[in-house]
Amino acid sequence: MTVYLKMPLLFTPPPRRGRQGGGDFHPSLCPARAWGFVMKESYHFIRLSIIILGLSLLILPKAYAVEQRLIIIHTNDLHGHPLKFPHIGARKVGGLPAIADLVQEIRKRHKNVLVLDAGDLNTGTPESTFFKAAPDILALNYIGYDAMTLGNHEFDNPLEMLRTQQRLAAFPFISANIRTREGARLLSPYIIKVFEGIRIGIFGLTLKETETIGNPQQVRDLVFEDELRSAQDAVDQLRTKADIVIALVHLGIWNDNSRGSKRLASNVRGIDLIIDGHSHTDLKEPLYINGTPIVQAFKWGMKVGMGCMTIEQGKLKSFDWISVPVSSEPLPVPAKGCFATLLPAQLKDDSFLEEILSPFAEKVERSLSEVIGFAEGHFPIETSRSQESELGNLIADSMLWLARDLHPDFALHNGGGIRAPLPGGDITKKRIYEILPFDNTVVVIKLKGALVTRLFEHAASVSKGSGAFPQLSKGVRLRISSGAERSYQVTISGSPIDPDKIYSIATNSYLADGGDGYRMFLQALERYDTSILQRDALIEYITRVKKRPAPVLEKRIEIGLSDNLTSPLMKSDKPFPQNLHWAYMKITPALSAQIQ
Repeated sequence: MTVYLKMPLLFTPPPRRGRQGGGDFHPSLCPARAWGFVMKESYHFIRLSIIILGLSLLILPKAYAVEQRLIIIHTNDLHGHPLKFPHIGARKVGGLPAIADLVQEIRKRHKNVLVLDAGDLNTGTPESTFFKAAPDILALNYIGYDAMTLGNHEFDNPLEMLRTQQRLAAFPFISANIRTREGARLLSPYIIKVFEGIRIGIFGLTLKETETIGNPQQVRDLVFEDELRSAQDAVDQLRTKADIVIALVHLGIWNDNSRGSKRLASNVRGIDLIIDGHSHTDLKEPLYINGTPIVQAFKWGMKVGMGCMTIEQGKLKSFDWISVPVSSEPLPVPAKGCFATLLPAQLKDDSFLEEILSPFAEKVERSLSEVIGFAEGHFPIETSRSQESELGNLIADSMLWLARDLHPDFALHNGGGIRAPLPGGDITKKRIYEILPFDNTVVVIKLKGALVTRLFEHAASVSKGSGAFPQLSKGVRLRISSGAERSYQVTISGSPIDPDKIYSIATNSYLADGGDGYRMFLQALERYDTSILQRDALIEYITRVKKRPAPVLEKRIEIGLSDNLTSPLMKSDKPFPQNLHWAYMKITPALSAQIQ
């Protein structure tokens, strides 16, 4: 079987040639005059056929099979992981070739199969990031995805790159709540697929928070509308055109119902199923809010969600769902009857897709295999969004070092910008690209002390798990209280913040542009962009300074201290100096009144 992929600028498939006595036909085999006649007569015939068909649909009642089943295969947050990768030791997991095998096996066993992705295809391993997700999109073309909604990381690159990715994709990108500043829709809000007469409407949503957490340079000309209003409008339209309505969203599953897909299910009527992404939630079974199932399939292609809809008389009768691990291990036998005969015993890597992806991997390997240092221990990623992390310290220090000729007072990096751990052993350039896949540069900002105070106020107030959580360079001490009324104290080079002093801060271009809520950087007195990528700064720092970095925590950030910060803040043999003039920052009105 020959498979042609939509692959602009890479290769153009030859035209399918006609065969004597019938078979495939191509206009290049027909003289121009004859071809024009054929097209003219075909046009009249097709037009008449459409009119007759339309009239018949108005006259005849819609006929349904007694009971039908629809299999839905879905992924989310693939984050540039087209190939399998090591996880928990040497075991390799994920990979789009294995997912391709799963989809093909399901399609052999069932004719009604819908394949969807809930966003954040971009930004991950070098095999993807080097080529702006082209390998991933080619793989999704090959697998036969039906639609993808946009995640916030689809805006890591300029809008023109998103358009290029759209042209490369053989499936539609959808989102119902993104418009240009002029009011035009960025994308189609929904699609409708038909399976044995059953009309499936699928609409997309992208979290409104993308305005804050997306790359400011790339989202400044876009408007992300309220998810609830956009969703209800899409549902109301689809209910006149479709039997089943699916929300394909990038909102996230959170602890309360006031945000994300739980908020959507709580407030929007008429949704049969919500397929979600963004929060990397590893569900074992669907969540139900107001009777609406919500599903999500972890991250990086390590899991694939599989739903089974039983539809009777055009209405959803029942829904089953399982999470399928993507690895070379034998697949668990599902207890639910709908899946018992669908899953293969074990997943294999599709050899044809591996052949398509291998040139990308080989190019990356040739470019990034150089060893630049040796890690004396493991630098984890798990703590980078909630507390001081060893890897965050290393990255912040590398920025401070890179900008040393500009004499920054400290460096600040966002924990969400750290995308992979640093294992012990040899450090390659490829690993640094995996840790820092974003094309952010090192920028030095000058701010008055009063704005630096606001900077730390924001840094200390972000919720646990937020990508805005700060990672700080040496010389900064940040202490954050626990409890509802949070306060904090900060010193820079051992001194409190002077509101009238001018401070120089090394950061990345994403934060310098106001990303993750650090909008005080937009009020800079001076801004100097080094034009050196953050990952290149880390490579240089390890190569020239920290040839054998060790994972170290230095109490740069301490959390969970006394609410009023009057007790000693450090575990030390010496009492903490009580008369030291700390910079007290007020985060809540109640605390502000208490301190004043």
